Amino acid sequence: MIEYIKGEISELTPTYAIIECNGIGYMINISVPTFSALENIKTTKLLVHEIIREDTHNLYGFINEQERSLFRLLIGVSGVGANTARMLLSSIAAPQLEQFILSGDHSQLKKVKGIGAKTAERIIVDLKDKIKPVYDALILQQPETNDVFEEALAALVMLGFNRIQSQKTLKKLFDVEPSIKVEAAIKKALSMM
Repeated sequence: MIEYIKGEISELTPTYAIIECNGIGYMINISVPTFSALENIKTTKLLVHEIIREDTHNLYGFINEQERSLFRLLIGVSGVGANTARMLLSSIAAPQLEQFILSGDHSQLKKVKGIGAKTAERIIVDLKDKIKPVYDALILQQPETNDVFEEALAALVMLGFNRIQSQKTLKKLFDVEPSIKVEAAIKKALSMM
């Protein structure tokens, strides 16, 4: 089992990173907060969770142990797959997600695409006693780019949203907040869709 991958970032998008390690490029699925933490650096060490099935071998990367541990707990909940767990972690920062679970706030979980009332309640029931609260939130660097709209749009499309709907939602956001950053734009768009 792979514990982590350390190497040069050869490609970075809001949904995956390609890390080159000893001449091999590993495609690693990431969340939006991990993307933001990696955006302005050249090399990194990503903690990894592998999912190996008959027809696929996927790697999921995390900037810190809190995010990876929460991902592992989430995929252990019946009805929550890896992509749903990643969507939760992209929409709600790990420390805040833990607080919503600990406080039983299923209404916040239901705001995330793919999470209905039953799934939200199942997550809370299954994980409430398994989560140890961590109050030291990871400080993530805000991305600085002139193509914020395009990056946010690409991320939403890669997460499975309709391109036209995503463009309309982002346009509303950018009309109100023209200087919004990529991570914030994606999070707000996810809550609006």
